Amino acid sequence: MPTSELSTPRRPRLVFSDVDETLITCKSLLDFLGYYLAGRYGPEGASRAARIREDLHAQVTAGLPRADANRAYYRAWRGEPVAAVEEWTRRWFAERSAAEGFYVREVAAQLRGHRAEGASIVLVSGSFRPLLDPLAEAVGAGHVLCARLERCGRFYTGALLGAPVIGDEKRRLVRELLARHPHIDPADCYGYGDDPSDLPMLSEVGHAVMVGASSHG
Repeated sequence: MPTSELSTPRRPRLVFSDVDETLITCKSLLDFLGYYLAGRYGPEGASRAARIREDLHAQVTAGLPRADANRAYYRAWRGEPVAAVEEWTRRWFAERSAAEGFYVREVAAQLRGHRAEGASIVLVSGSFRPLLDPLAEAVGAGHVLCARLERCGRFYTGALLGAPVIGDEKRRLVRELLARHPHIDPADCYGYGDDPSDLPMLSEVGHAVMVGASSHG
């Protein structure tokens, strides 16, 4: 085959994507909380989920930093069985993802395109692994950078291992992953986010996209 007909090998790259309101249209943590508590515990669980959401909203409105709000959210999972939560995350994803409008279409299409070109997709989220795993499988993500929940035996303690994955912690995890792939130039990588708290992560890549923004960086 003539050299001119050979395709130029594509440079390897990572594509980092926030999840809530970037790849999917909902806030997964709050939506799943209501789905799980109502599903397992009925009306009492639904009421508890509503109270937790209202309390978190009031605290954030009063100025509670997002990282602290994230920790407060996870305290709601204290005493919940890990196996049950994992089972319900898959139920939640199967139901929600089958509904129209679950994905942000433009971003989902971009990620499919990146994968088709050989890029590795990385989900970066303040959410936790069981809730993200079904989504990662659906979009073909090779890496998931997220919150890690502490366990005591078969139950969650309500505490996080490490910092909430928001703002600078997203940047740190992105840098850490890039450092493990020295053959990949960050300038060739892409990032997708929707919130100012995603900017530290987006600043680490050469192609940053703020979803919903009028221009792409």
